[in-house]
Amino acid sequence: MSQAEIEELAARVQRATRAVAFTGAGISTECGIPDFRSPGGFWSRHRPIEFKDFLGSEATRAEAWRRFFAIRQSLVGAKAGPAHLALAELVRRGHVASIITQNIDGLHAQAGVEPGRIVEIHGNGTYAHCLSCGERHEIDWVEAQLDASGLPPACVVCGGIVKAATISFGQAMPDQAMADARAATLDADLFLAIGSSLSVFPAAGFPVLATRNRTPLVIVNREATGLDGLASLTIHGEVGEVLPAVVELLHS
Repeated sequence: MSQAEIEELAARVQRATRAVAFTGAGISTECGIPDFRSPGGFWSRHRPIEFKDFLGSEATRAEAWRRFFAIRQSLVGAKAGPAHLALAELVRRGHVASIITQNIDGLHAQAGVEPGRIVEIHGNGTYAHCLSCGERHEIDWVEAQLDASGLPPACVVCGGIVKAATISFGQAMPDQAMADARAATLDADLFLAIGSSLSVFPAAGFPVLATRNRTPLVIVNREATGLDGLASLTIHGEVGEVLPAVVELLHS
């Protein structure tokens, strides 16, 4: 990345009042959270459990929970990083209106972004819910119940299946979150794709939608993405360095 690129991004952000930040694994890997989908990551070493299999077998649900607890170990204690804090500041200043995130770690909220401005299209891994009635259940409670009986617990309200509030392989994307993300994208005056390979669809369809709506697309990522050709500005660098530098320029 160059200083000229940082200055250009800062100028664009300064003019924006309805920017959307679309964040992927790269914003959280800098906080010590692994990219589970990358080569060598968790899902390349363990065959993903499909949602239909989760629903169909109690034993499969128990195994899915054990895998989730293994993944959760990397989330526990993680703190919002410089890029999360910089985005929260851009929201506070009125430049970024919404954050659409592929991440399940809850770090945007931890950074101080109000929940109404965060759209979690792949769900949230900090709690569980009942697939039938929607009742929230805490992850620690699920783990304690599974440890005690060896069986995944049922919903305390309706007896339904309890699952982490994330989107599993083969599970339909959440209707409301996808609708909210689409509405935010179509309303944006700047679309910032941050720390995402932009290779996982349908999530990666939102920056494409932005360009079709004639909204300028900026991509900030350590490596090149398949959508770089659509961007009006591409910065290859660490998001935890780029975004704080932008905020610093806006201070001056």
